[in-house]
Amino acid sequence: MLGEILDDLLTSSSTGPCITATRHFPARPAVSAPFPVGLDPRLAAALRARGIEQLYEHQARVWDLVEKGRHVVVVTPTASGKTLCYNLPVLQALLREPDTRVLYLFPTKALAQDQLAELEQLATELPELRMFTYDGDTPQDARRAVRARANLVLTNPDMLHSGILPHHTKWAVLFQNLRYIVIDELHAYRGVFGSHLANVLRRLRRVCLHYGSAPQFIMASATIANPRELASRLTGESIDEVAESGAPTGDKLFVCYNPPVVNRELGIRAPYLGEAARIAVRFLREKIATIVFAQSRLATEVLLGAIKGGVADRTGDAGIVRGYRGGYLPTRRRAVERGLRAGEVLGVVSTNALELGVDIGHLDAAVLAGYPGTIASLWQQAGRAGRRSDPSVAVFVATSAPLDQFMVSHPDYLFGSPPEHARINPENPHILVNHLKCAAFELPFDAAARFGALEVGGSLRALEEAGLLHQAGGRWHWTSESYPADHISLRTVTSDNFLVIDTTARDAQRAKRRQIIAEVDWK
Repeated sequence: MLGEILDDLLTSSSTGPCITATRHFPARPAVSAPFPVGLDPRLAAALRARGIEQLYEHQARVWDLVEKGRHVVVVTPTASGKTLCYNLPVLQALLREPDTRVLYLFPTKALAQDQLAELEQLATELPELRMFTYDGDTPQDARRAVRARANLVLTNPDMLHSGILPHHTKWAVLFQNLRYIVIDELHAYRGVFGSHLANVLRRLRRVCLHYGSAPQFIMASATIANPRELASRLTGESIDEVAESGAPTGDKLFVCYNPPVVNRELGIRAPYLGEAARIAVRFLREKIATIVFAQSRLATEVLLGAIKGGVADRTGDAGIVRGYRGGYLPTRRRAVERGLRAGEVLGVVSTNALELGVDIGHLDAAVLAGYPGTIASLWQQAGRAGRRSDPSVAVFVATSAPLDQFMVSHPDYLFGSPPEHARINPENPHILVNHLKCAAFELPFDAAARFGALEVGGSLRALEEAGLLHQAGGRWHWTSESYPADHISLRTVTSDNFLVIDTTARDAQRAKRRQIIAEVDWK
């Protein structure tokens, strides 16, 4: 059925002329490897119970490197089994030594919850493994239980920064026995967020050293240009990279679609949201599981309404299509994820919130309503369809923006460009000084004044002059009554909030009318 729809899309008089380029990516068979010789029989049995009889080659390669004590980053496409790359050695270590502790870091709470469910399924046949998420939604009484009992903690950088490291004395057992630190979705840590995380990891390693542990890093990333460099900059360690995927892939067709011109004199094209909705409805009416990516929350709601209307006209059930974006309650988002995995939800319209690796089951089609801004994001979104070895399609619907028009007019550039580099600058003074405050709050700096590989004596003396540190006995101690981590956001350079006021009211009636600006693009 998917093939028939694609044939119609390519040859129809209404859509065929709008297709500026197609690219076929042929299927590729799996390259497998046997279970490692040292794999615990209980873990091998748990894998077989889930239908896994062999590993992919890249999974076996990561296992070998981890067993040798190397820090590793695995960089393979979407749905290639990266999760098992780190779950396997982690579970092996917990089975060998039950006192071992492991820390998982994910950029969002949703990913941590998703991974916990994956771990619990894999560990069903294993002895009791105490695995818990620890984030802002964790109740206070449950937090005490996590600190006391967990041998695997799943959290996010924000919680590590403000909820764990400043209270490391309550987490002494974790830090004394910390064997592995797993960082998933490594490509998400770029720019300001990544620069903050690099400093949080410096603080983490400093606390680990205090408690006598030297954890090993296992990282996973979508395809970017510089995964090893990024991993090394984040962790301060020498990194081994595994980039050759052994996972199978199905046939994929990528289609570039430029909405038709409706006014040639003015160069106006049909609204791209309407065209994206029309293509998505065509798939959904034939029961083809589809994800539609929008570039804003508003666009998500507009697309959702249009697609629901188009689907309901034919099937009478618009509930098979759901929205997914920030601003929805967590319970609503989890319900959508469960519905997609169970096949109860056939279509989803999302912002880039689903670009990251939350498990949403098997999808056959992806419609990208607008260029997401980077080549890496484009392929990450397109890769959400065809997450197993079945055929799939991705349709990129261009907006009227110059960049979108360039992409659909120059497909060789689109298909031939490598993904972008992920850049960070942990030494940015605005970011670094804030984390020096946090680090001093956690543990005094000694006379060497080292923070990771950095010599920070000058910065510490500046903080002393500001009255925040006091030097005594060759050590710098935190003296302020403030709690520094509470005032530092990892997602921005500054935690300042802005009040936006509409000053355009020109008469008394308009001045009295209250207006709320929901979202502002500040550039």
